[in-house]
Amino acid sequence: MRPLPAATIPVNERALQLLVCIACCGQAVSARALADQTGLPLSTLYRHLAPLKKWGLVQEHAQTGLYEPGPVALQLAWGFDQHSWLMAQARPEIEQLVARSGESVGLLSYLNGQVICLDMQESAHALRCSFARGRANSAVRGASAKALLAFLPEAVQQALIAENFLEQADTGDRLALLQQLQSIRTQRYATSENEIDQGVWGVSAPVFSARGKLEATISLMAPAARAQARQTELISMTLAAADRLSRKLQ
Repeated sequence: MRPLPAATIPVNERALQLLVCIACCGQAVSARALADQTGLPLSTLYRHLAPLKKWGLVQEHAQTGLYEPGPVALQLAWGFDQHSWLMAQARPEIEQLVARSGESVGLLSYLNGQVICLDMQESAHALRCSFARGRANSAVRGASAKALLAFLPEAVQQALIAENFLEQADTGDRLALLQQLQSIRTQRYATSENEIDQGVWGVSAPVFSARGKLEATISLMAPAARAQARQTELISMTLAAADRLSRKLQ
């Protein structure tokens, strides 16, 4: 995720901005790196980090002094995993899809410029892919991202596309993406191959709750060679799982 500049963040939300930056890094990070990401002066940054440390949301690494998520972050993650209505309803569908397809299945959601893997259940077959629970991924590349992007509010969609296709040379790619999104809205699923991980094929279908609110996408991933002869079947199974989950959430 590319964090918003400090000038666009209300003062009372800057501690939350820092917390999100630390969470997105995936590793311990220095105060200087956080300052570069957020545009906050170091003195201001330390002032906002202090209450996060006090409440256990952030901690300093014992040896390096770098900043990382604190123990309360673990409690938050556990609470989401155990008590989220979305997770409770999605887990049986994911397990069933893994069992029926023999492939790996994830649940992914869009939040603030990134696609977050909420759950990932692997099949008995080995699959090397970039998706893991809690990891953030591109908001415009891959089947999961596009299945979400196609149904996001138009203003959010346009902002993400503009942010990720900045150069004049990107014009062709931007137009191709817009055409893909139009097809995805019609067919209600997205597919990709070699777009995130080499040799991996994926299909993703969006999940909606009441009044058509976009909640997540169910994404099935398989080695491209194994999926080649089964693509129609795997697409159908993934669509059916997403539709069942949508009905449960409504």
